[in-house]
Formats: sequence, C-alpha cells, structure tokens
Amino acid sequence: MINRELIRIKVVQLAYAYYQNGDKTLEEAEKEFLFSLDKSYELYNTLLLLMVSIDHMAHRMVEVEVNRAHRLQLSDDIPTKFIKNRFLAQLRSNDQLRSFQEKNNVWADEEDFLRRMYKRILEQPFYKEYAQSGPGSYEEDREVWRKIYRQLICDNDELDEILEDRSLYWNDDKAIIDTFVLKTIRRFDVGQGPWQPLLPEFKNDEDRKFAITLFRTAIKNRDYYYKLVSDRTQNWDISRICTMDLLIMQIALAEITSFPDIPLNVTINEYVEIAKSYSTPRSGSFINGMLDTIAKRLIADGVIDKS
Repeated sequence: MINRELIRIKVVQLAYAYYQNGDKTLEEAEKEFLFSLDKSYELYNTLLLLMVSIDHMAHRMVEVEVNRAHRLQLSDDIPTKFIKNRFLAQLRSNDQLRSFQEKNNVWADEEDFLRRMYKRILEQPFYKEYAQSGPGSYEEDREVWRKIYRQLICDNDELDEILEDRSLYWNDDKAIIDTFVLKTIRRFDVGQGPWQPLLPEFKNDEDRKFAITLFRTAIKNRDYYYKLVSDRTQNWDISRICTMDLLIMQIALAEITSFPDIPLNVTINEYVEIAKSYSTPRSGSFINGMLDTIAKRLIADGVIDKS
C-alpha cells in the first residue's frame, strides 16, 4: 500500500524535521521515519474501519426506529437497505480489519460524528436512487459505498479535524491514503468472503529497502549533494536557495545517484510535484532545471548510468 510516491513525501517531511530539531541521531531519525510509514498504514485501516463504524451506527439507529414503531403501533415500513449492504457485510467480517479493530477502534469515541455521517448519506441523491432500486446486486452495493467514500469521506473537514487530533503524522497523508481505500473497495470480490486481502503495508521488500536506503543516503551524504548544487550555481550563493528547495534536491540527488534502475525523468518529475506542494510557486521549474543539469553532468562524467 505504501508506494514510492508516499515514501518520497515521507522522506522529505522527516528529513526536514530531522534538520529542524537538530537533537536526534540518524538512527533515531530513521526509527521515526519508519514509524511514520507505519502510521500511514494505520490510517489506511482506520479509514476502512470508518465505513464499518458508520454501518454499525446505522444498525443501531434502525433498531431504535423499529422498536419505536412497534411500541407506538406505527407502520414498521422502515427502510433497511443500508444495513443489508452486502459489500459492507463482507468488509465488516474481514479478518484483517477485525484484528485491527480489536486494538485500534478509534471510532468508538466518535458517535456523534458517525450519526451525522449516516444521516448525510441518506440525504444524498445518489443514495436515494440506490435505496429505491430494489435488492440489486453485490456490485451495486459495492459501488454505492465507493460513491459514499469519494463524495463524503475524501473531502470532509470535520473528519480531517478528528484525524489531526488523533495523530500529527496523518496531517498530509489522507489524500494519498484515500486513493488506496478506493482501490481496496474496487478490488473487493464477494467470492473472497472474510478472507479478502487488504493492501499490504509495503508492496514488496524492495519498496521497504528503497525507503530505508533513500532516507539514510540522503542524510549521510548531504555535503556531497550540496556540492553538486553549489557547482551549478557558481554565480549565486547556495545560501540564497530556499531551504525546502535545497532539501528536495538533496533527496532527489540521493535517489538519482543510488538507484540506477529508476528512470531519471521519473525521479525528477516526482520531486518537482513534491516541490509544488511543499515549497514556493516557482520551485518546481527551478528544481526541474537544476536536477536536469546536474544529472546530465553526472552522466557525462560517468558517475551514474541512466542509459
């Protein structure tokens, strides 16, 4: 689940924190970096569990309505399609998610939020159309939750505040993790039952190795990467370069020089995009030009091989 895009962002974030704090060893900083990646995976499971928790709240509220109707001898024609959703039933029974829930049920203290979310879902035109469409299929049940997630959970200020209060590590992660949750919803197959695999923390051992090597190399060889930048800015004092721009180039150069199998344009494009989010409006074009110039010189000198 933790892809290289997220790894690169985390390296930038934790390297910046390492230099700002100034009181941690490289080993301590590396442990914090890996811990932040673990927290990203925790957020992934937390957001999956949010859907289950909304469903649990729906069951409670429908039960209250049914009991009230019986007590007052009212019509008990209460819509129950929400709580009969087959995709949610499968997610609710998922072995991996149930194991996570036993240790990390953060939604147990958020009943008011869950109640508001349930009511908002019922008000949505796409949900009303779904509720009136008859029994439908498993695929329709799964699709309605994909729409719920995309339209009501992806961009939700109240949810963002709740998550921020839970962990500072989650501040910048949610937009990326949302894409992983939506991918998980699309992958669910009724035939898998409770054993439907969720996304693993790392795609493979290579990605975990990439994360550790990139972070460690970027920190240990900072002076070398600074010199590469300085040599290309001879008429401009390196101290005038924006701190974040310099840090992003430092990490990008660590990747360029340490991972010959990663195409040069992939590396440059990834860090240009990071610069657009974490630095100044002009940083993207500046970093793009600098990295391209430095990389061409390193190739010409035989330092790297990006053939």
